[in-house]
Amino acid sequence: MQQNLFDAQPSSGEGRQQILGFMPQIAAVAKLPAAPLAIADMAEAFGVTHRTLHFYEEKGLLAPERLGSMRVYNAQSIQRMAVINACREVGVPLSSIQELMTALETAGSQEEADLHFRTLLDTRRRELTSDVSTLHRQIQQIRTLIIDIGNQPQETQRVEARRPDISDMERKCLALMVEGYKGRELATALEITEAELEDLEDGLMVKLEAANRSQAAAKAVILGILPH
Repeated sequence: MQQNLFDAQPSSGEGRQQILGFMPQIAAVAKLPAAPLAIADMAEAFGVTHRTLHFYEEKGLLAPERLGSMRVYNAQSIQRMAVINACREVGVPLSSIQELMTALETAGSQEEADLHFRTLLDTRRRELTSDVSTLHRQIQQIRTLIIDIGNQPQETQRVEARRPDISDMERKCLALMVEGYKGRELATALEITEAELEDLEDGLMVKLEAANRSQAAAKAVILGILPH
């Protein structure tokens, strides 16, 4: 039988709140610092400020123990913080994280906890996909407005002058970047190694004078290298 990741012995410390349930099986939960953690160590472990931890406590997301005036985070608070961090990194709103934590506290099995987390991530992915589509439409509207100003010949010449020579492999790489591919997933789709992908991306950054993948993909659309 799988151990309940939130199961803990009750404590008589002031402000103690026992939380039951299961945590989703993600890498962030599998690589946690050992408990207990003082607030300074907790903040350092997750790259947040003390104020952020206080905020999560006020919202009911964390329930640290109290040793006098000092907050001490046990294993279950550390596990919850790992999931909170994973959600915030992909832009999940606070209200949705609160709903997820409430669902996890009442989860009756590991499978149910994992399902709650996958559902949340699927929802966020659909939101991001919609955002990308909106950005593409806005970019096209900007290009149309520029042409409508009456500078179509001059604008076309300037775009052509700035458009670098892009190979078929580089164009395919850019198209996949626009769709959200990156890292190993992108290398697999291109049927190349991750080392070859790094060289390919470095070359694109130089050619497109871009600082990151998102900027490179956006410039490729603006310059007409990719379809709108």
